[in-house]
Amino acid sequence: MPTRNVVLTKRQEELIETLVESGRYQNASEVLRDGLRLVEQRAAEDASKLKALRAAARVGVAALDRGEFKEFETAEDLHAYLNDFSEKIISRTSE
Repeated sequence: MPTRNVVLTKRQEELIETLVESGRYQNASEVLRDGLRLVEQRAAEDASKLKALRAAARVGVAALDRGEFKEFETAEDLHAYLNDFSEKIISRTSE
């Protein structure tokens, strides 16, 4: 396996030592590999969220293009509409 030199903060060094001393990891390399797996997992989750957001944006823009939207005079009107809408949804799911 290739080796790398890394520069750690004092806090990071202490964290690695604590994790190894706890017995959870056998050495610092295991700690760092696990950390890299978490970074990889987070990147995959972020990519998935971004894909879902882009799909939702396309749906929204298409609805706007078709004229499927509602306009409100005030923020209070919007708030009242959303409250009514959520009540309808809640009553449907509780049936």
